[in-house]
Amino acid sequence: MKEHTLSRRRFVAASSTFAASTVVPCPLIGAISKPPSEKLNIAGVGIGGRGFADLRAVASENIVALCDVDQAYAARAYKTWPDARRHVDFRKMLETQKDIDAVIVATPDHLHAPITMMAMKLGKHVYCEKPLTHSVHEARAIGEAARAAKVATQMGNQGQASESARRIAEMITDGAIGTVREVHAWSNRNPDISPRGIPRPTERPPVPSTLDWDLWVGPAPMRPYHPGYAPFSWRGWWDFGTGVLGDIGCHQLSTIFKTLKLGHPASIEACSTNWQRPREISDETAPLASITHYRFAASDNHGPLSIYWYDGGMRPPRPEELPTDVPFAVGDGIMYVGDAGKIYKDRLIPESRAKEYTMPAKTLPRSPGHHKEWLIACKDGPAAGSDFTHHAAHLAEVVLLGNIAIRMNAKLDWDPINMKFPHHPEAEKLLNPPYREGWSL
Repeated sequence: MKEHTLSRRRFVAASSTFAASTVVPCPLIGAISKPPSEKLNIAGVGIGGRGFADLRAVASENIVALCDVDQAYAARAYKTWPDARRHVDFRKMLETQKDIDAVIVATPDHLHAPITMMAMKLGKHVYCEKPLTHSVHEARAIGEAARAAKVATQMGNQGQASESARRIAEMITDGAIGTVREVHAWSNRNPDISPRGIPRPTERPPVPSTLDWDLWVGPAPMRPYHPGYAPFSWRGWWDFGTGVLGDIGCHQLSTIFKTLKLGHPASIEACSTNWQRPREISDETAPLASITHYRFAASDNHGPLSIYWYDGGMRPPRPEELPTDVPFAVGDGIMYVGDAGKIYKDRLIPESRAKEYTMPAKTLPRSPGHHKEWLIACKDGPAAGSDFTHHAAHLAEVVLLGNIAIRMNAKLDWDPINMKFPHHPEAEKLLNPPYREGWSL
């Protein structure tokens, strides 16, 4: 058994990379912050699905406004918080209801950035579901705006607040697997959850009387209503969602970004089932399956690193250290590969290595809960673990670069300073897709 004593340098690195904001008071909290004893006035935008769960997680505060373009989908929230004012257009809500302190954004991906940007510019604290934005340009802009607005923010990648995330970070920092060389992450979601690899529907059913379709489409190109888009099946459509990578990547990759202080990738390469599909399908929806490879050059915090993403049943080679009777890469998961070992999900493999290893001391601050982090930050506490400024905007930007590589079916070198693909200028139009007339960031 080896003894684990962290050097001061390693302790400081671990603390600062993962949750320093839960230790050191954050200077980025705006003027509307409140003392812990006073309740926040919170508004929800997109309250029928994930947004309803988010509102329930902060129900200790005052839920004063509910906004949704689909009145039937919002009915459960209306019943739960009958005293909250009801809105259809988030712009009118933010302009007219002056008692709002903070906003939860849980709409389809293509509306995240416009709502978040307006709320921050008005000095509201913001909780926005992952992947924070729909495009790379929006992610960069939201990160910059959050720094300027000095409000409390949090992205909805709840796993970052978990005990598992901290133990993995502590193990990696402790040298449990040596220098990390590869990270393999996957999500094999049922296509019924996120239909993709399909053509645009041709049927023209009437728009439900309870739905404002124009507002639902928002900044995306207008198209006829179809239940194949709303209220639930929008994730696989490029105009509205970000595919499986956008949906789950910010969950799976958060830990390694924090632990190694990952910057920008040098290149992104992808292949998918869309390469053999006609343009009317590949331009419309994410692929049934894809593999994406991010390459990071060595830095002061890590050596050369490759991150591989798999979805739709794709997966990395099965590690030899895993017993043959143990299922591998079923559902969602992750594996960290170092030059001295591997972590599968959150455990060292082989099992003999896990048994002989002495877990390091708990050096990272523990989370009071993902939503609670944000509430504390809103009340002049430390920054939340997935705040836009220090973590979420950058993570979302890198994850969404993968979707451009998927759509181009190519390897793309990345110039993060100028936001250019030096050898593939045709891919740059996907960095910042134009908004429909009447919409802006």
